[in-house]
Amino acid sequence: MVRVCVIGTGNMGKNHVRVYSELEEAELIAIADPSPEAKKLSERFGCRYYPGYEEMLEKEEIEAVSIATPTTLHYEVAERCIEHEVHILVEKPLADNIVRAEKIVKLAEDKGVILAVGHIERHNPAIKKLKEIIDEGVLGEVTSVISKRVGIFPPQIKDSNVYIDLAVHDIDIFNYLFSALPERVFSKSDVVLARDREDQAIIFLDYGNIFCISQVNWITPVKIRNLAITGNKGYAELDFVNQELKVYESIISKSYDSFGEFIIKFGSSRVRNIVVEKAEPLKLEILDFLESIEKGKQPLVSGEDGVAALRIALLAQKAGREARLIEVGESITTH
Repeated sequence: MVRVCVIGTGNMGKNHVRVYSELEEAELIAIADPSPEAKKLSERFGCRYYPGYEEMLEKEEIEAVSIATPTTLHYEVAERCIEHEVHILVEKPLADNIVRAEKIVKLAEDKGVILAVGHIERHNPAIKKLKEIIDEGVLGEVTSVISKRVGIFPPQIKDSNVYIDLAVHDIDIFNYLFSALPERVFSKSDVVLARDREDQAIIFLDYGNIFCISQVNWITPVKIRNLAITGNKGYAELDFVNQELKVYESIISKSYDSFGEFIIKFGSSRVRNIVVEKAEPLKLEILDFLESIEKGKQPLVSGEDGVAALRIALLAQKAGREARLIEVGESITTH
């Protein structure tokens, strides 16, 4: 059983608290957050409360921590936890800029600390099943992916935009599905309802033979989280929220017409509803983190994975602001 704490108990942090309290693999020791609501949360889940995380780190015997503070504080909090040789699960994005993200990875490596990044969609059972289908060749050679991650403006997000808050999810999923990084990125974005940050964007990612498009916004009045993927043998549709996956297998025949011209004929496709064993992605993410600690193995989403997703999201933001195609190898050090 791993002795754990949670730093930051806002929108995501409170769910970390709940999940840890439900798991036999973890012992929830304490939470740290200056808000009055956090003290009530500690009473509800029977753990100790600290308004400041540094006092908690000094007084408690902690093996692991979830860091769910605002993104601008991730580096500061992660650095202090690593100094105390505490394993960390950092909510996405890993940091507010690429330099700090890379420093977190290096500090954790130097101290032998397990670092997991909270890209929760990788733990979605439907995504795991889709990756199996891709790797088994059911869809043939994948040619394109289109993802849609849209909804209303989240009032709790005060230090981010749609690139960093939303698109970073899909970027990490693309990287995971194809075990690769894109070569180039292009984007168009706008400020529609927000005053000072992008609240809608379309992102194009070039993975060589695979083209990926991510649509993200905070202006659609209904929450949509889906993905469509096309291959030369079939097509698949995935619903992240409902954890549903459909596969359409192509029925193709190739022949020549009476003039000797080559033709391709499509028959009615076979549709399969893929069985997905549904589970809470956050619980799977935390279980993976705890198992990584117990077995000394790399978590499903490593620090390097978190850096890669953040880097590409920031390059996409840069591409949108400068209206140009950007090579992924181009340097970037700030937002």
